[in-house]
Amino acid sequence: MRILIGNVFILFFISFFTLLFIETTKELSSAQSLHQVLDESIELEKITLSSNSLVLDKNGNTISDIYSSENRIHLSYEDIPSSVLEAFIAAEDHSFYEHHGFDMSGIARAFLVNLQSQSVEQGGSTVTQQLARNLYLSHSQTYERKLTELLYSYHLERVFTKQEILEMYINTVYFANGVYGMEAASQYYFDQTIEELSIAEIAFLSAIPNNPTHYDPLKNSELTHERKKWILLQMLNQEFIDEETYHDAKSEEITIYSFEKQDQFPDYTTYVFYELQQLISKEEGYKKRLRAASSAEERSAIRETIQNRVDQLLASGITIDTALDPKAQSHAVSTINHYLGDTGIQGATSIIDHEKGEIVAITGGVSYNKFDFHRGFQAYRQPGSAIKPLLVFAPLLEETKLNRSSIIDASPINRGNYEPKNFGGAIYGKVTLEEAFKNSYNTAAVRMFDMIGVETGFDYFNQFDFNQISSNDYRLPSALGGLTNGVTVNELTQAYSVFATQGVYRSPKAIRQVTDLDGNILYTWESEDKEVWEQSTVEEMKTMLRSVVSSGTGTAAHFTGSNYVGGKTGTTNDFHDLWFVGSSDRYTTGLWVGKDDPSSIYVQSQNNLHTRLWSDIMKELNQ
Repeated sequence: MRILIGNVFILFFISFFTLLFIETTKELSSAQSLHQVLDESIELEKITLSSNSLVLDKNGNTISDIYSSENRIHLSYEDIPSSVLEAFIAAEDHSFYEHHGFDMSGIARAFLVNLQSQSVEQGGSTVTQQLARNLYLSHSQTYERKLTELLYSYHLERVFTKQEILEMYINTVYFANGVYGMEAASQYYFDQTIEELSIAEIAFLSAIPNNPTHYDPLKNSELTHERKKWILLQMLNQEFIDEETYHDAKSEEITIYSFEKQDQFPDYTTYVFYELQQLISKEEGYKKRLRAASSAEERSAIRETIQNRVDQLLASGITIDTALDPKAQSHAVSTINHYLGDTGIQGATSIIDHEKGEIVAITGGVSYNKFDFHRGFQAYRQPGSAIKPLLVFAPLLEETKLNRSSIIDASPINRGNYEPKNFGGAIYGKVTLEEAFKNSYNTAAVRMFDMIGVETGFDYFNQFDFNQISSNDYRLPSALGGLTNGVTVNELTQAYSVFATQGVYRSPKAIRQVTDLDGNILYTWESEDKEVWEQSTVEEMKTMLRSVVSSGTGTAAHFTGSNYVGGKTGTTNDFHDLWFVGSSDRYTTGLWVGKDDPSSIYVQSQNNLHTRLWSDIMKELNQ
């Protein structure tokens, strides 16, 4: 009896409350007063819905869906098919366009059901009430929450148009399995965009939000189908569809797609995330702040701010257009895995389309997993003789106007306590620059570096994107790759691309542009062309790089199919690192091979593992 009396009282209160709302809207002065109270009492926070972000390859195909707990793809009202709106109105809110946020007749029907069951079984919620609940309130089934919901719903209808409410509703409603919004549901359950759905499929999806657990298509598809039929009947009764459409949709077979989150090419997408941080840091001033930071704690705080900014952008639904060439990436990964497999030896490569100044492929290591340590851009290793073209030979040509036929002394050299040795302890005399280059004579390289001056060599070298060069590197052993921290294969490959672009360095990137949900460009790299070498220097260098492959230390790197093939080998002390960086007509590719815990790979060096691997990667690219 107490429950009955309580329910009667609640019904009276809700009725009185509703009538009060209706009457006050009729009186201007009263309505103004009420609205002022609502404006002061209910603050509708700015609605910011998370949305999936995408990474696209060079052809515009999705290679990675980015979202955490909420799988949502935002739709503007104009992109929502009318049949979707009609299905939800038919199922959830017949009088949507007439009410002011709540429907008294719906509340009365829900009350009768609750009275019979002696509990809160139904809420009689309108679309607006459901939206208020999704955005601002809890989902608890209590009358206190219900009354609050009415206030919020009425206020929502004052602040937003019916179209805006429908748009927000379609994008916030829950479809089970972590899916929010109709577009994400369409792609999750049917692998189709919302525009491709049939009436039957729309009704099927529209059945889920009423009770996502009960109508989960992956667990209770028979229940989802039953509600789908009911929704189709409602659409027929409200004349949204005709008899023929109703019967065809009712009998249409529904096939659920087995969804798999798009997350291809982990090596490349991991690098894209890194480059996105760099792009945002540069464009929003964080890079300058990092340089000016005076303590490790300050730098750490700035980096945390950058990461929070990146996370915020990814949750807003950005699209990252990249230069990824899926064919080149797949081939580079499979070739490295094939050659190195379970040997315990690691390898990484970077491939640059030097005509466009773009990184089309980059690998992170054997059998790489996303966000693991990435050897393509995070492994700083000694470059050995692969540094000579950039730090020694090209600067020498640029400064002295010598050429590849000029004579240089390759005999033993002693500068203080530093006495560099050639491979195998060999001793040479006077040789041409080209011979010293293609056979990688260390004594000649150090003598040339000493001739032009260490600082002059680094003046040229520092025009490239090497991030770990320090003042401690300004010494003669650097001519042979003896750096404090080393370089990454991506940095070295980027720098080598200057030989294929007539001496102009364009700082190759993976990201083409970043856009928001409306297609507006948020970020893009600005072209910063630097003229590093004169044309005559580039031509001399390209000829000497070609001689390395034709008759020097890199003959195993030769392949057919390109008018030009040239590059430079690099081997560090005790054979800890093997390098080959070079170009064809279209691509500049760098390769590093070694062990994470440095140890000798002498046998692999003697078998030309690095040059053969590089050749196999490049052959496929140039077919």
